Amino acid sequence: MLTTRFVDGAPSWIDVGSSDIEGTASFYGGLFGWAFRPAGPDTEGYGFFELAGRIVAGGTRLAPEQGPPAWTVHFQSPDADATARAALRAGGSVPMPPADVGEQGRTAILADHAGAPFGIWQPARRRGIEAAGEAGALCWVELHTPDVARAAAFYRAALGWETSGVRFPGGVYTSLNPAGTGEEDMFGGLVPSADDPPEAGPARPSWLPYIGVADTDAVVARAVGLGGTVRMPATSVAGVGRLARLEDPYGARFAVLRGDPRQS
Repeated sequence: MLTTRFVDGAPSWIDVGSSDIEGTASFYGGLFGWAFRPAGPDTEGYGFFELAGRIVAGGTRLAPEQGPPAWTVHFQSPDADATARAALRAGGSVPMPPADVGEQGRTAILADHAGAPFGIWQPARRRGIEAAGEAGALCWVELHTPDVARAAAFYRAALGWETSGVRFPGGVYTSLNPAGTGEEDMFGGLVPSADDPPEAGPARPSWLPYIGVADTDAVVARAVGLGGTVRMPATSVAGVGRLARLEDPYGARFAVLRGDPRQS
């Protein structure tokens, strides 16, 4: 389960890049009650989403040449430079090389063998998000990828992850946990992109953050009212909870979940 007791390899931050950060802030404020706070004049428009005074995500304005709006999941690394080199050796790429963020930590944007981008964060003064595993905060992450076995091998080489098969009525789900930890530290899963609903549009290798909610159906209805798109309707999964996949008005994809993804 995701918590703020961060360990190496676990998700520690999420942020959204948008062509309209003011509009994005309005959408997530209406959806989850998040308040957007600019980080300062020297941060190139970066800011923090807060819920009840705690940081739950980041957000920034994207220039057209920086790619389409999207959420990025960042994973904790003890050495950002070493992790970037490991990703390269495993067949990935480094779109944004490691760089210091003042005294807060060191970051990089990497991409796996299939092109799915993700971030790494080597903490210094800032550990990561200040809430996780609860309503209104990050509770799970999923990689949608064309080849689960190859993805598992890549992330094992780059971040040391361990995988396990969790059997559900619809089949076996590949769960993830940091090296040397157990079931209680599972934080996400690997999903074949071929399993994505056809009505969701073209599949692309990508990480999908799940935000915890108290009422999935109510949040879906609210998202539509705020200009969002439903990519997968609210669905109940035995032993998991009720989830839905959404897209904000600017094209960034995310999911919502009521329930504990580790329940069995």
